[in-house]
Amino acid sequence: MMKAGIDYDRLLKLRLVVARVGEMDLAKWWNTRGQLSRLGSAAVRRGFPRTHYFAQARSVFAVAGFRCREVFDPPQSVTLWQLPEAVEEEFETHWERWLDQADEWKPLFLELEALKATELKTALQSFDLITDEDSERFSRLRRSAEGRAVPLPASFADTNQDIASLALGFACGEPGALAVPYARLDNA
Repeated sequence: MMKAGIDYDRLLKLRLVVARVGEMDLAKWWNTRGQLSRLGSAAVRRGFPRTHYFAQARSVFAVAGFRCREVFDPPQSVTLWQLPEAVEEEFETHWERWLDQADEWKPLFLELEALKATELKTALQSFDLITDEDSERFSRLRRSAEGRAVPLPASFADTNQDIASLALGFACGEPGALAVPYARLDNA
């Protein structure tokens, strides 16, 4: 199921891996500690027995988005956590389907719980979420002069490649030093 050229299942998986790597027990980019790990699962499972993984994800996504806006919030731009309104609305419609299919997502969440890598590119590769073409585009990304941002070279075009670049761009940061990847909107 695709709209505007975006594979929403892949977008969810990219957000999940970036969110997990960015937690305090790994890369230390946002203030959640193991929310997407076994510890977080144990804490949330009781209140949400069937959909606890998605509750955990929603929580970390909110914290990651807030932290990114706090570090670097460019006007007329998008980040992995703040895509154009139409894309975010479509993501939300898929969320309901994912909740209905929660058991199908369990293997991914279990693999995510066990993730120990702080090197984001390696983690994304281990989940088979980036292509050789994505890696090639990543090799051309650089942090901005102040080190807080990673500008994508072209305007956001609602493609899987743009989404992958927004996710992979986080790998330009370092543990404890978040660099926020972003792309300008065409109307900017």
